[in-house]
Amino acid sequence: MFGILVSAGVRLLSFLLSSFIIKFVLFFALMFIVQGFFGLVAHMIPNSYRISIVLGGIPASVWYFLDLFNIAAGFTAITSAYATRFVIRRLPVIG
Repeated sequence: MFGILVSAGVRLLSFLLSSFIIKFVLFFALMFIVQGFFGLVAHMIPNSYRISIVLGGIPASVWYFLDLFNIAAGFTAITSAYATRFVIRRLPVIG
């Protein structure tokens, strides 16, 4: 009877050490790496002043077609889809 309990305990401990704790440490380190990466990328994104200068140079005839085809909504959808795809591919379980 004692051998069965020891065997079950060893099995449980080996499961925790081999999968649960290792994955926890891996994901914890991955979280810090991603936070640091986005901190660096945030400084590279242009501020709104530069963007407004660039968009101010677009003529009215081009703005008409951009509004007609609703480019703003399409650009937002495509950008969020690419960001979601990027994040999902970085997940070790899924990607």
